[in-house]
Amino acid sequence: MNENFKSGFAAIIGRPNVGKSTLMNHLIGQKIAITSKKPQTTRSRIQTVYTCEEGQVIFLDTPGIHKAKNKLGEYMVQVAERTLKECDVILWLVEPTTFIGAGERHIGEQLGGLNLPVILIINKTDTVEKEDILKSIDTYRKLYDFDEIIPVSALRGQNTEEIIPCILKYLPYGPMYYDEDTVTDQPQRQIAAEIIREKSLHALDAEIPHGIAVAIDKMKKRPGRNAIVDIEATIICEKDSHKGIIIGKQGAMLKKIGSNARYELERMLESKVNLKLWVKVKKDWRDSDFLIKNFGYDKKEL
Repeated sequence: MNENFKSGFAAIIGRPNVGKSTLMNHLIGQKIAITSKKPQTTRSRIQTVYTCEEGQVIFLDTPGIHKAKNKLGEYMVQVAERTLKECDVILWLVEPTTFIGAGERHIGEQLGGLNLPVILIINKTDTVEKEDILKSIDTYRKLYDFDEIIPVSALRGQNTEEIIPCILKYLPYGPMYYDEDTVTDQPQRQIAAEIIREKSLHALDAEIPHGIAVAIDKMKKRPGRNAIVDIEATIICEKDSHKGIIIGKQGAMLKKIGSNARYELERMLESKVNLKLWVKVKKDWRDSDFLIKNFGYDKKEL
């Protein structure tokens, strides 16, 4: 192996809905984290791996740092804050703006005591004029002494090629943590559950998505060469009225979610998928330690 090989962990942090998962998926070259225009889409830490001749970057995509309103929210903030203590370099994603709110200031305060290199990524530059990007850079420079500032559009892939070389600059020399073919440490069942949740987020009304989780009840490949993968999953919601909306008139909404999820699952698994979905109500599950642990958000694993 190249003796100048570098390897380490890069945490992607920021407020909800700034494009963290979109950026990570773009850098990796395939979809691992689900994306949505609704905030707080990512709920737990997602680890993905980028390997090139110069080094290996393990990306830690975190939930958005926000003011928690329930136990699930507390879990998400703890995941994000714990990740900061386990990385070698931090990518802080923001939107191009000249107004810095309390949320951003809170993140700046947290970074102050870590003594780690921080790269500011100003995302969504395709939505503003060039002079607004320059004003935004000036604004953020006054908030924190960044090691690097890179303006990009993760959605359009603009200027994103600057990011990997910039991260490698700050990583220590060392061996690979994962073999070069590894892209994620996420189990397939977990990615499948997240894909179904994403398709639900895209299809449902604004007030419902925060209150849903997806549990994979069965995921098994039938024997044979071109075998079908059978997946049975339950969408959990908090209210009976939400259950009706998720199912839809004559099951139309659930069918739409299932059809969109099946398409993506078949691409991921490179196999035909027989997907069956159910909907269950678990009232106020986001405030139950037992239930949030049951749905894969275990505080003991932090």
